[in-house]
Amino acid sequence: MRIHEYQAKKFLADYGVSVPRGAMAKTAAEAAGIAKELGGRVVIKAQIHAGARGKAGGIKTVDSPDEAERETSSLLGSRLKTHQTGEEGLIVNSVLVEEALNSIKELYLGIAIDSATGAPLLMASEAGGMEIEQIAEKTPEKIVKCHVDPGTLQLRGFQAREIGFGLKLGDKERAAVIDIVPRLCSLFVEKDCSLAEINPLSVTADGRVLAVDAKLNFDDSALYRHADIKELYDPHQENELEMMAKKKGIASYVKLEGDIGSMVNGAGLAMAVMDAIKHIGGKPANFLDLGTVNNPERVLNAFKIIASDPGVKCILVNIFGGMARVDVITRGLVEAYSQIDIKVPVVARLKGTNAAEGERILSESGINLIKADAFHEAIEKAVTAASGNVLG
Repeated sequence: MRIHEYQAKKFLADYGVSVPRGAMAKTAAEAAGIAKELGGRVVIKAQIHAGARGKAGGIKTVDSPDEAERETSSLLGSRLKTHQTGEEGLIVNSVLVEEALNSIKELYLGIAIDSATGAPLLMASEAGGMEIEQIAEKTPEKIVKCHVDPGTLQLRGFQAREIGFGLKLGDKERAAVIDIVPRLCSLFVEKDCSLAEINPLSVTADGRVLAVDAKLNFDDSALYRHADIKELYDPHQENELEMMAKKKGIASYVKLEGDIGSMVNGAGLAMAVMDAIKHIGGKPANFLDLGTVNNPERVLNAFKIIASDPGVKCILVNIFGGMARVDVITRGLVEAYSQIDIKVPVVARLKGTNAAEGERILSESGINLIKADAFHEAIEKAVTAASGNVLG
């Protein structure tokens, strides 16, 4: 689960990490009032669950409350599109109004789970203001790393000092970073974060070290322990189809930018289907894992979600049933055809438990599917159908 920048900074402040003075505003008048309290010159930051806001026009520095009001008015209600949002962008319902800073150095500081070790990995860099992936690609020698002990989940003092000295700072700034590092680590562990990132962590001309931008993501599986965090969820920042999937009980759905909608049982098979589609020149429109489904209604709901995507030109149903019964899934498909006006071709590969019964149900239903026996045959037919070519 993601939260907004202003919410993340509240957590940082609660853990003793310094952040710029400011407040969130939901109206242009509120933004003007905050700007006046801060002295006039402020930064207006659109609050969406995505990075690269500055490049998309979502971060503005203004010199007066009147200008703050005008810029906020233009941002609120708009859809901000960055390389992280997709083509539809994300709606701006609030802005963060903060004091404008004179930064002389920008650093990166973040913690995530290292998939290779299963332990929290602390990363820092003197090249702040960039995404950590760009730093790793362009200047990997500027990244300092250390793992948090997975047993104690505590950062040791010498590790914080290694981070501080690795950033090539003066004595005062180094001491501030060494103080911030364990605080960020405690926040990460105690709040069950999957990512805790300060980028940039800025050194200002007046000697302060502040978290100018912050991102916190939380482990969904641990939210039952954090009712206060769960309340911060903003459904307006989610893709509409993904929201629909959650409401329908289909947790494993991710909207993508392609035109081949897929319905698959099993995460591994779903990923293989996406890879195979890309390999022969197609573009998957989604990741959807039905899981071990023996309920026709879930199949129906999944079909409704895929069919609701206006970008989908073909639907691929690729089922290899073990514990999931093919006949039950087939009943869901037949029900989908009876309830939905399906205007795109549907390719179906249905193999596994009760496949013969599933075939009987399909034959008696009379629905028009493009059938496939093998995995690659199904992929090829889906890519061909999505391209508009007629299948023989």
